[in-house]
Amino acid sequence: MQTERVGFYPPDKIRQEVQQRIDDAERTSETIDHLTFVPDGEPTLDIHLGETIALLRPLGKRIAVIGNASLLWRPDVRRELAGADWVSVKVDAADENTWLKVDRPHKALRFDEVQSGLLEFAQAFGGRLVTETMMVKGVNDDEEQLEAIAALIGRLRPAIAYLAVPIRPPSEMWVEPPDMDAMIGAYESFAGRVDRVEFLMEYEGNEFALSEGVENSLLGITSVHPMREEAVEELLSRAGEGWNVIRNMVAQRQLVKLNHEGHTFYIRKLPGR
Repeated sequence: MQTERVGFYPPDKIRQEVQQRIDDAERTSETIDHLTFVPDGEPTLDIHLGETIALLRPLGKRIAVIGNASLLWRPDVRRELAGADWVSVKVDAADENTWLKVDRPHKALRFDEVQSGLLEFAQAFGGRLVTETMMVKGVNDDEEQLEAIAALIGRLRPAIAYLAVPIRPPSEMWVEPPDMDAMIGAYESFAGRVDRVEFLMEYEGNEFALSEGVENSLLGITSVHPMREEAVEELLSRAGEGWNVIRNMVAQRQLVKLNHEGHTFYIRKLPGR
C-alpha cells in the first residue's frame, strides 16, 4: 500500500502501445468506446497520469479513468483527472467507521479529506462522472447506511450510480453479498436522488435484444436493475410470450421474486446465494 505518487511507465511508451492497439482494432473492425486507465492498482498514484492523458488525447478516443477516489483531496490529482472524459469513483461509505471496514484505506488517508476532495472534484468536473458502491452484508447494507450513502452520492450528482456486490473471492472469508431485499432497498434509496441507478452483480453478457430471446433479455436487465412486475409483463407482451416464462425462471432460481413497499419486483439471483 502506498499514497505517494510515483512514475510507473514512460508516457511516450504508453502512447505508442495504445496507438498500436488502436491500429490493430481498426484492422479487425473492432469498436473502441474509451481508452481506459484501469491498472492493477490505483491509477491516480501514477505521477504521469495527466501527461499520459494529454498524449492520448490526439488519438481521437474518449478517455476514461476508473479509480477509488482516495487521492482526490490532492489538487494535482483533481486537475489531472479533469482531462478525462469519463471518471468512475468509489463511494462505499458515508462515515469513517464504515469506510475503514469496507475499504481498508492506507493509515495516512483521512476520511474527511477524501470526502471533501471527492465533492470538490464532482462540482468542477466537466465530463461524465459515475460512482460505484460496493455493498457488503452486515456492514453498509442497512437502511440508515444506505440513506446516508445515497445522500452523499446525491450531492455528487453522477450520471450513473452503480451498486455492486462481492462477486470475486474477497480478502475476508466472512464477506457476503447483501440479501435481495437490501438490494431493492438500496436501489430505491439511490433512485430517489440520482437519475440513473444500475446494478453490477455479475457479467450480464451482450444479449439485451429481444431477438436473442426473452430469457436472455430478462437476465440482462435484472442484472443491472430490478424490474417491477408491470415492466416484466410489458416485455413479455412485446416478445409474444406468457407468464409461464417467469414461473419457469423463478423455479430454476434464475430470477427471484420480491415484494417491496407494495410493489412486486423481479431480480436476477445474486451469485453465490
